[in-house]
Amino acid sequence: MSENVLLNLDSEPRFDAISAADIEPAMTEAMNTARTAIANLKKEATVNWDNTVEALTNITERVGRIWGVVAHLNSVADTPELRTAYNSMMPKVSEFFTTISQDIELYERFKAIKASTEYTRLSNAQKTKLEHDLRDFVLSGAELPAEQQAEFAALQAEGAQLAAAFSQNVLDATDAFALYFANGEQLAGQVNASDQPSSTANFAHDSEISGLTEEALAMFAAAAEAEGKSGYKIGLQMPHYLAVMQYAHNRELRRQLYYAYSTRASELGEVKWDNTANINRILQIAAREAQLLGFQNYAELSLATKMANAPKEVLAFLHDLANRAKPFAEKDLAEVKAYAHQHLELNDLQPWDLTYASEKLRQAKYAFSQTEVKKYFPANRVLAGLFAQIDKLYGVHFIEKQVPVWHPDVRYYELEQDGAIIGGVYMDLYARTGKRGGAWMNDYRGRRRFTTGNHAGELQTPIAYLVCNFTPPVAGNTARLSHDEILTLFHETGHGLHHLLTQVDELGVSGINGVEWDAVEMPSQFMENFVWEYDVLAGMSSHQDTGAVLPRELYNKMLAAKNFQSGLWMLRQMEFAQFDMEIYSHPGCDWQQTLQEVRRQVAVIPQPDFNRFAHSFSHIFAGGYSAGYYSYSWAEVLSADVYAAFEEEANATATGKRFWREVLAVGGSRPAMESFKAFRGREPTIDALLRHCGFFNETA
Repeated sequence: MSENVLLNLDSEPRFDAISAADIEPAMTEAMNTARTAIANLKKEATVNWDNTVEALTNITERVGRIWGVVAHLNSVADTPELRTAYNSMMPKVSEFFTTISQDIELYERFKAIKASTEYTRLSNAQKTKLEHDLRDFVLSGAELPAEQQAEFAALQAEGAQLAAAFSQNVLDATDAFALYFANGEQLAGQVNASDQPSSTANFAHDSEISGLTEEALAMFAAAAEAEGKSGYKIGLQMPHYLAVMQYAHNRELRRQLYYAYSTRASELGEVKWDNTANINRILQIAAREAQLLGFQNYAELSLATKMANAPKEVLAFLHDLANRAKPFAEKDLAEVKAYAHQHLELNDLQPWDLTYASEKLRQAKYAFSQTEVKKYFPANRVLAGLFAQIDKLYGVHFIEKQVPVWHPDVRYYELEQDGAIIGGVYMDLYARTGKRGGAWMNDYRGRRRFTTGNHAGELQTPIAYLVCNFTPPVAGNTARLSHDEILTLFHETGHGLHHLLTQVDELGVSGINGVEWDAVEMPSQFMENFVWEYDVLAGMSSHQDTGAVLPRELYNKMLAAKNFQSGLWMLRQMEFAQFDMEIYSHPGCDWQQTLQEVRRQVAVIPQPDFNRFAHSFSHIFAGGYSAGYYSYSWAEVLSADVYAAFEEEANATATGKRFWREVLAVGGSRPAMESFKAFRGREPTIDALLRHCGFFNETA
């Protein structure tokens, strides 16, 4: 056995023992071994599933798993050494996989299987995988002339590097920002006789004068203490940013953070982190790749593996939703403007005022605050409630197990059914320096049943990563989650269940693999609905002072406020999605001008000239959602319709088992629309989404 941890991932991964120095030798050895195995594969005189498709899966899975671990650590535990090793290997890894996907001899072997009598004996999952593989060979340039293949491969490698650079610039610009305050008076923007930090923070006093919650102040104090400082440190990580934008009375502080956040990784900040050139080149590469493959634009290429058929179809869907939402958004904005004018002396409501004024309006209108709600939801109880809901729906159980992890906050759970382990998940829930912002699920490995070699007949169970950026626990206290954070947790767990509950044995179409990108959000958004059910919330609640469960009265207020500013939220999503589809549909367009045009068409809140949102829009420039951000909205239609079945049917467990059987279990082994219709018995409709958002046919 090699001493290099990355070469021993068949056993329990020792995340705590991986070093940056392991990466280059592990990847080099793994890729060289794979190249030799592929050369031997192509020498086989006969062509069949086992010696071609199964063999290539065995070869590439090992390389992909090692690189997947490296990429994961680069996202959640970034260090200069790890980043250097990751960036230096990325072009070689891209070249390795592109070379395989363009290999005409492999392509011909796959085509030969499709044309053989063996094809008729393959399972439906195997046939689907083969169809996907043949499609992907074409979309990777396997049918291009050699010169164009080389150009395509170079573009793929450069694009991967640019995506990494884009993401790293956003992370570095986020982590570099800091504001320091000696005391609450400074936070509140008041003149203070002494600028010296207090030796002991008075959170209650500072909260009263600053508007910030005591929890937020403790978080800021802990951030300062981690640097050996007294007072408070405020950064741009989401828990910091949202705490200020939602509660800080100090308007200038809100403006400072808004400016810093909305100009991250742009020409208005540090030149070394400016993503302008990266965006320009990413779009050029996308357009050229599409052109080489015979598409009019990259949006068409992107949709070749999605449910939607054409960019015009997507844009029509987005325009329709925007038109439905806009009257409600205009009412939302008028309401918060009136409140800010009458009660907050804000006569010229600015973007950095909107979250603050909206929270004040929410409290006035529904008589509760997000801070009050948060006191009921300790993270450990929320996790227990999440697991209980999953058990109720599917009859599976999460059991914590002690394994090596990359950070002390990380927990690992095995998923068990009837005494058998069917999967596992690493949960990394809290924000920290060196960790990419946002929330996501990724897979460490997928489900497959081996048919050849030493492991023939064995079942490999799936394992997922579930990553969030919640407010971390401070000073030994239990972390408490906001309702929005609970929604995020259920959302990402929905992705995880899609991966973990698969019953397909072919790796390429098991779990989330092979699922159309615009359907992959359906199981995640579906799970969010349960966070609005009283029994679910009550079961995971325990007040920090009394231990009491969430009162029905407070829940009713939360439910009444569920669609608070849903029009504004929907329009914001339409702005993102339309911008994405437009810039990838029109090669050579001025993307900054396109963003302004989309905002003029869609938005009701004018953005300041300095806003550089696109420079940190990692989803579409570094996150796999290029010409695919609309997927969130389309999947909302599907997920709302799925949840409607649970509203209509009395037995949630029976409905849950059917959803597992018809959607989660089949993964990518059949088209997502077929899976939806198998569960729902019909085509999807938009009615449930409009109802859940509060968008009715009445005049807004």
